[in-house]
Amino acid sequence: MSAADATAEPAVRSEARTARSERLRLLVRTPTVLIGVIVIGFWVFCALFPGLVAPHDPIFDNQFPFSQSPSGAYPFGTDTNGRDVFSRVLSGSRNILLIAPAATLLGTVLGTLLGLATGYLRGVFDDVAGRLIDAVLSLPLIVTAILIVTAVGTTGTWVVILVIGLIFAPVVSRTVRAAVLQEAELDYVQAARLRGERAHYIMFSEILPNVMSPVVVEFTVRLGYAIFTVASLTFIGFGVAPPSPDWAAQINEYWTLVDPYWWMTLFPALAIASLVVAVNLVADGIREVYER
Repeated sequence: MSAADATAEPAVRSEARTARSERLRLLVRTPTVLIGVIVIGFWVFCALFPGLVAPHDPIFDNQFPFSQSPSGAYPFGTDTNGRDVFSRVLSGSRNILLIAPAATLLGTVLGTLLGLATGYLRGVFDDVAGRLIDAVLSLPLIVTAILIVTAVGTTGTWVVILVIGLIFAPVVSRTVRAAVLQEAELDYVQAARLRGERAHYIMFSEILPNVMSPVVVEFTVRLGYAIFTVASLTFIGFGVAPPSPDWAAQINEYWTLVDPYWWMTLFPALAIASLVVAVNLVADGIREVYER
């Protein structure tokens, strides 16, 4: 390393830290991001400590009168098994908050690796991978998930995480590949090639740190889709089953009774909507900050 490079490296690191601090400051000062974080934080707290927030046992049957509409005693009413819907809604976020972030993280990691490889190596590998990605993206996400789960022949938390992660990976890879193609033409990458650095070093040590912005944005955007996908799979029977207080499981259990027992499905549906909207608010804020 030359003396000029040694002098410039600390300055580059300092500039990167300053940029991260500025982005964090802008995020904290964005009202919609704060609202989203508060809502997400509330549901995370409920998932971690359901016994502290739920006034009654969300699973035990025959505690209260059956099918009571919302009232002062039962804010969200009771279900056909005599359970307090308010307690079940407050306790129903754990499953979705376990699966959705894990699946999103898996999809982001796999997609980033694939995007790095296709964007930097190019050639035949890029062409073949591109055709496979096009084939996956041509099918609706939910349809693809159902096909994979059906082909596997079993359901469960880790199966759903794996399926959603595999489905999200091609989408993420497209975004990362586009960013890598731009970075690969810059001087610092050319300099690394001239120094004789290996491809894996250039991809992970040189290019990856400079494409983390779109990776972070993709993660937050995909998280909202993952929440909706997990809920959809659970609703059609590929997730947890009753008597779990899971929001989508509640909707699955009582959607045929929506008339006249509308409260049994309305409040779990609103809970899912609130979490999806909150994640999208945060994702929009992060996208705006990183794209400035």
